[in-house]
Amino acid sequence: MTKLNIYLVRHGQTYYNIYNKLQGWSNSPLTEKGKQDAKNAGERLKNVHFDAAFCSDTTRAMETIQKILDLNQADSVREPVAAPYFREEFYGSYEGTNMGWAWYNAGAPHGYNTFKEIVLASSIGQAKDWLKEADPFHDAENNQEYWERMNKGLELIRHADLPEDANVLWVSHGNTLLSLVEKFGGGKYDVTVRPKNGSLTTATLTDHDFKIEEYDK
Repeated sequence: MTKLNIYLVRHGQTYYNIYNKLQGWSNSPLTEKGKQDAKNAGERLKNVHFDAAFCSDTTRAMETIQKILDLNQADSVREPVAAPYFREEFYGSYEGTNMGWAWYNAGAPHGYNTFKEIVLASSIGQAKDWLKEADPFHDAENNQEYWERMNKGLELIRHADLPEDANVLWVSHGNTLLSLVEKFGGGKYDVTVRPKNGSLTTATLTDHDFKIEEYDK
């Protein structure tokens, strides 16, 4: 059984992050702070040898991961694998809308006004399901659709022909990190608060398991 060490970094701050807008498959540029977030993560990880690197095919993730790899001094892989499997949740017609308004629309019919209230009462998975219900086009991903896609990403990493105990860099997204932590964190972490841009979460991936080791460092 192969064990891989996963280094999960949230992408640098974007303009949609500043404006508190949902940013799933849509994209906005990194801010100056966001570019510094990427640089800070790169400095933090510059002496870690990475055997592979993965990210979504969004520019915010690709720019962040490339900065980290450019700063790496440990003879790491230089070209990341960018794939749609690693994208953030797709928010359908709520893409680019105010986060508070979107989650109110999802939760209010069920008696909850905010994302935090939904998660505390139920789960992030339930929030996904209710957002799809609230989307007039029903294009937003529900929990099952989201995990069917994300699991393909995990399988892509598992089958990357990497050595035992290899280090893998994965630049990810806020809601995706929360979803991973909720599912694989053993209930040890607060998933109502979004991880910081540029933050580091560590995990281990085996043939049959994914385990969060430390969240949002």
